[in-house]
Amino acid sequence: MPSRVHLFGVPIDAVTQSGAVAILREFLASGASHHVLTPNNEMLVESTKNPRFKDLLQRSALNLPDSQGLLFAARWTGQHLPERVTGVDTVQALCQTLDESHPVFLLGAGERIAEAAAAVLRSKNPRLNIVGTFSGNPRPEYSEEIINGINAAQPHLLLVAFGAPVQDLWIAEHLHQMPSVRVAMGVGGTFDFIAGIKKRAPTFMRSLGLEWLWRFLLEPRRYRRMWRAIVVFPWLVVTHGSQRHASAGTYP
Repeated sequence: MPSRVHLFGVPIDAVTQSGAVAILREFLASGASHHVLTPNNEMLVESTKNPRFKDLLQRSALNLPDSQGLLFAARWTGQHLPERVTGVDTVQALCQTLDESHPVFLLGAGERIAEAAAAVLRSKNPRLNIVGTFSGNPRPEYSEEIINGINAAQPHLLLVAFGAPVQDLWIAEHLHQMPSVRVAMGVGGTFDFIAGIKKRAPTFMRSLGLEWLWRFLLEPRRYRRMWRAIVVFPWLVVTHGSQRHASAGTYP
């Protein structure tokens, strides 16, 4: 397993994109279940006020650094993350390597979006064995139906797109009820991007850490989430980092 950096008490794995795919394939080859998360700025801010979510991030099998902000935060606190590893890129890269031996289930997103994403993934890898898609709902009254459907399909890889932290808390609560699942991963808006429902920022904007600006221009109603990601998160990084340097102790 890779080394980890710690931000606000949350471990983040210092992996590359190819390294993340290799680890996920190892997880799929094992007989155990693994919960994988894709922390970004907003999720780390959420962890500072949501003890249950923070505990989950601390216990996960793998936390991928899904924002440029995490790379900045690591540098500011004297740590190192080699590169940004996004959920959407990881899902696409992983699915291009899989065959019939590792069935996949897509759960969440809007009506028929998971189906559209599945069609795109299959077009890029005809060997990919997607055994089910379901828009679903994370509310408790729907859990039995969802779990029964997943268990009937027997996937090894479960991708859940309910949005963080809801998707990750749902996985944590129900993963033990789905014995075939070896990797369960919260993927946020990944299906929307793969299906082409939403457009990703141009590559140069992503490399400069300006994906937030692109998403704000397309979806200005997200301004509250943007505030947490681009104002609250850097403030917490700077203040926590200053406390760390002042005390010369371990970063919390």
